[in-house]
Amino acid sequence: MVLIHPFREGNGRTARILADVMTAQAGLPPLDFSGMARKKKTYIEAIQSGMDRDYKEMENIFMSVIRRTLRIHGQRR
Repeated sequence: MVLIHPFREGNGRTARILADVMTAQAGLPPLDFSGMARKKKTYIEAIQSGMDRDYKEMENIFMSVIRRTLRIHGQRR
């Protein structure tokens, strides 16, 4: 969603809301993206790598977000 920019504004927010909907459907708390602002360059690089079908960087970002979220909510998986 972030890559195709279907909306004039709010594409990143919409993508994060969509991720939260998916976690809610899985019975998990909303994801904590609070640390992403400091990692914008890494996030952009992960998007660019994904365009070449290399999803490892984005996987690492999401694993970090998921771990932080579960730590905050006292859950372990």
